[in-house]
Amino acid sequence: MTTLMTVLGIVVFVLGLLFSIAWHELGHLTWAKVFGIRVPQYMVGFGPTIWSRKKGETEYGVKAVPLGGYIRMIGMFPPGPDGRIAARSTSPWRSMIEDAREQSFEEVKPGDETRLFYTRRPWQRIIIMFFGPFMNLILAVALFLVVLMGFGISTATPTISTVAKCVAPVGSTEDRTGACTAKSQVTPAAQAGVRPGDTVVSFNGDPISSYAQLQSDIRDSAKKTVTIVVRRGGQDVTLPPVKIVENKVAKLDSNGDPTDQTVSAGFLGITPVSEIRTLGLTASFNRMGDMTVNGFKSIVALPSKIPALWGAAFEGQKRSADSPVGVVGVARVGGDVFAMHAPASARIATMLSLLAGLNLSLFLLNMLPLLPLDGGHIAGALWEWLRRSVAKLTRRPDPGPFDVAKLMPVAYVVAGVFLCFTVLVMIADVVNPVRLG
Repeated sequence: MTTLMTVLGIVVFVLGLLFSIAWHELGHLTWAKVFGIRVPQYMVGFGPTIWSRKKGETEYGVKAVPLGGYIRMIGMFPPGPDGRIAARSTSPWRSMIEDAREQSFEEVKPGDETRLFYTRRPWQRIIIMFFGPFMNLILAVALFLVVLMGFGISTATPTISTVAKCVAPVGSTEDRTGACTAKSQVTPAAQAGVRPGDTVVSFNGDPISSYAQLQSDIRDSAKKTVTIVVRRGGQDVTLPPVKIVENKVAKLDSNGDPTDQTVSAGFLGITPVSEIRTLGLTASFNRMGDMTVNGFKSIVALPSKIPALWGAAFEGQKRSADSPVGVVGVARVGGDVFAMHAPASARIATMLSLLAGLNLSLFLLNMLPLLPLDGGHIAGALWEWLRRSVAKLTRRPDPGPFDVAKLMPVAYVVAGVFLCFTVLVMIADVVNPVRLG
């Protein structure tokens, strides 16, 4: 049964991925047609075509490898200075440029002269290229709102689930097993008499309304003597003063979630009760804002994670929880989601969160101002807009369209780097995957 649910989870994720890709390309396609550009192809996936059907002037289809998609617009790049494709050169860089230029014109037919992509105004080209990633952002927001406002998320509360018996650095044997030795130091919580089921209502005079607040107060109180008030059996009980110890604990990210890094901070020795709680609209957007910031930081930090990723893939090193994960890895996590022992609502919510995070990542990644990403074409259109605006203000001749084809050597380098990184992540996902906790 577990195997069946794992396979079902992978299938559901792949279908969600295909829909996300199709949704992205629909954003490009819609606005390309609005602005009168001829689009010969709309394809989901790469490689051999599995299914296709021509409707009007566009062929719609699905290809074998679900790792992306594309729409083919005619005239993506302007012709050479002489109005045609330049002759071949012995320079490999020049060949790359002219190959790209030739490909963008190979499907141009008589009467298409006014339907070429490069002939559209810069703001129109920006809209066409932006709406692909923007569709992913729309889908991410919709899915996150369903999860946060409909299903809810696990939220730690100031109510105590368990009380640790001894102080142990995070990740240590004592921490993992809960076993204490004769030399172990008793936790402040145990010394003060905190019990499972108690709800902390005051910590050293500070009224407690959330576990995040309590956790912050505890961490800031290392080596201080504090007084704790708990609600027990419907009554407030003031516990004996106790000294908070300093211990090695997990470092928290901006959402308050633990990371693989550690810091020295105050330690009480309690585990909170977690409840599923829905968020309001404002709180949901605030949380999504934090996710977007963290997602951007993760993309910026990708180069710094390559050594650890290499170690996890080829040297048997431990794969960190925040390690980059590719399509194979996320699909495996999708399988784990459906196979985990949890209510159906929790599994559905987790899968929706997974797909929402994927779409948010697609938006952020595609907005990078690098060819062949959508952000690279947007940057080219913005530069052309700026050049033409400056020329108009200074009464200089119109410089004409910016030749994005000249950046194709850079695009090939970027594509090569992305390909190598994708292969590295795929190998790590196969031999040393990130598993769902």
